[in-house]
Amino acid sequence: MRKSTYEPECVLITGGAGFIGSHTAERLLSDGRAVVIVDNFDPFYSEKQKYANLRAIQKRGKIEFYEADIRDKNQIEKAFREQPIDAVIHMAARPGPRPSVGNAREYHDINVVGTLNMLELSAQAGVGNFIFAGSSSVYTDMPTPFHESAPADRPYSPYAATKRACEMLAFTYSRLYSLPVASLRFFTVYGPRLRPDLMIHKFTRLIDSGQTLPIYGDGSAQRDYTYIDDIVSGVAAALSSPSPFEIYNLGNSKTIPLMRVVRLLERLIGKKANCRFLPVNPSDAPITYADIGKAKAALGYNPTTSIEVGLEHFVKWYRQSARQPDPK
Repeated sequence: MRKSTYEPECVLITGGAGFIGSHTAERLLSDGRAVVIVDNFDPFYSEKQKYANLRAIQKRGKIEFYEADIRDKNQIEKAFREQPIDAVIHMAARPGPRPSVGNAREYHDINVVGTLNMLELSAQAGVGNFIFAGSSSVYTDMPTPFHESAPADRPYSPYAATKRACEMLAFTYSRLYSLPVASLRFFTVYGPRLRPDLMIHKFTRLIDSGQTLPIYGDGSAQRDYTYIDDIVSGVAAALSSPSPFEIYNLGNSKTIPLMRVVRLLERLIGKKANCRFLPVNPSDAPITYADIGKAKAALGYNPTTSIEVGLEHFVKWYRQSARQPDPK
């Protein structure tokens, strides 16, 4: 990563008890920054894993924690009043293209209204940088690899639509209130603490327990799988590089077919997968593939973890976490 140009002392992370948020918090603590975490323990997945994530963070250093919902501006404002926040990393969101289908209003309320609250409060507080957790889901029907200049105006799911809407709001607030904003479009992030609903975690669990794997399509769909440590390095670099408004792809810039991942997991787990092939889900894109040239040039972003090494790390964590007693 290139040399930092901005060093915020106190960073607020929304969704800081989640997968990417918790790893980001650990990194910032290791870098000597004060960390404020906001999380509401949304029941989208088990609170137990989030409590375990918080405990892992606290082993790295002291944090200030607020149990609050980003939809409630008054709750979030309390953190801004009580803490010397000079940068924000906004990770909190209702995730997932598939579960968003049929739940558009809920996704709008959490993702769009919640992000609007965070932008308003950040602008009022005069924070020096605002990092938004974007998504590769905004890319569809366009040549690969996906470049940040692509229109991204044909979302396949309500989730993708909310992520694009949030970017547009962020641009508006950046322009009107001189709020530095970077939207980081993450590409299929995986690694230790991965959410249990996400494919790599789900498939590992199903293969290990001998259950059937649901494969939507013929298994040829390709994803740009990006290991968590590479993503966090990109987040840290963006945090230290404020600009009026920028969008960056954070991916591995390599495409891997779904069945390749299944075969690697079989080898690592030592069990054969029982696959059931289903019709393609209309909310799924056939491919994600990041052009990371802009992030490399501007941030020094340079992912180094191969899918083979990353999956090995994940399966090791999975086995260790399965032996741990339920946290809380």
